[in-house]
Amino acid sequence: MSEAVRPAAPRSVPFLRQPAFWIVVTLLAVGAVRISQIAALFFRAYPIATVTAIVMFGLLAVPFWLFVSELDFLEREPAGLRVLAFAWGGLVATSVSIPGSTALDNLIAKLGSPDLAAEWGAALAGPTVEEIAKTLGVVAIVLIARAQVNSVLDGIVYGALVGLGFQIVEDVVFAIGAVQQAGLGDRVQPVITTFLVRGFLAGIWSHTLFGALAGAGIGYLVVRRERGRRHRIAVAALALLGAWASHSLWNSPILRDSFGDSVPGVLAVLLVKGLPPLLLVLYLVRRAHDREAAYYVGILETVRDPELITEGELRVLGSGSRRAAARRLAAVSAGREAKVAVRLLQRAQAALAVELSRDSTAVEAGAGLVRERRAALAALGYPEAVEGARSWKHTASTVGTAVVALAVLWVALSALGTS
Repeated sequence: MSEAVRPAAPRSVPFLRQPAFWIVVTLLAVGAVRISQIAALFFRAYPIATVTAIVMFGLLAVPFWLFVSELDFLEREPAGLRVLAFAWGGLVATSVSIPGSTALDNLIAKLGSPDLAAEWGAALAGPTVEEIAKTLGVVAIVLIARAQVNSVLDGIVYGALVGLGFQIVEDVVFAIGAVQQAGLGDRVQPVITTFLVRGFLAGIWSHTLFGALAGAGIGYLVVRRERGRRHRIAVAALALLGAWASHSLWNSPILRDSFGDSVPGVLAVLLVKGLPPLLLVLYLVRRAHDREAAYYVGILETVRDPELITEGELRVLGSGSRRAAARRLAAVSAGREAKVAVRLLQRAQAALAVELSRDSTAVEAGAGLVRERRAALAALGYPEAVEGARSWKHTASTVGTAVVALAVLWVALSALGTS
């Protein structure tokens, strides 16, 4: 068995018997009280703006949540732990970071100077407190459900969800802060502006990204047991440092005036500051996914039953792009129902791989669902979930989507007053 991936945890984990679970629940409750108090103040002062901010940023969380949840297709994290990670970021990390960052910023002003704090406080105080608070959320999940962290990819997913929870709550706080600073009463315009800047423009390389990077280090620390303890701790510390550095660079005044205030200039700053950590996280996700896919697909190869999984399906199941290509081919060849049936078959095959990782002899434990899904697919005249050749239409669609995204980004920047 590969040391980079461990067998899936048993279905039932006695969380309630663990002291760490109740400590985490207590911290979540305290954080919920604190955030509720802040929300109550917002609702009393600016009810319309507060509702608008919660709805807008809540909707923004949906595609991020779905994307992050799909990263680990083969051995998906339990829904309860995903919710816990999101809640830690939104309740615990934010309630700790709001006063903590302010206190550290004040310390910087006293030990350095008010000018230093004004210029660099956001780049030093914020990342220091926030990244530690968020990373502790992944540590908390390890403490209460260590068996559920089976690969580095698990750490990435939990870290990203902690970061997402933090990002959404912090953005709502900033949005209402913008309303207050505008001094025009209960207006939604500052909320929309904050949404465009912090949600639409900065969201892709914000806390979700930083949390994923730190989470990768915790996943490595837990899973890569063939490495020495000092080495694993050093890697985890390096990942946390990378998250801090990426966050600090993003908040720093570096390059603020280098490219001007035009739309191309703002885009250039976004890319220069945000693209390197984004590419690093994507690389880590790809490498971790490939390791996990090799492990689970290798398990399925031992089944040698084409009714459960064919050679072509083995090749497809280990790759997200190939799974998507197989679904597209099914839709073109046999309609939308076939596309859905292919997705369900793929999920059943992934579940079978997880069952086999727990017990290599328990083929029949998940085989019934796979046979049921294949029968449903075959009834549509489409017996095998394999990929087709990449079509020019898909390539054109990808390019077109990228062009539209850039156009929307350009319009959003222009609407914010760049010239």
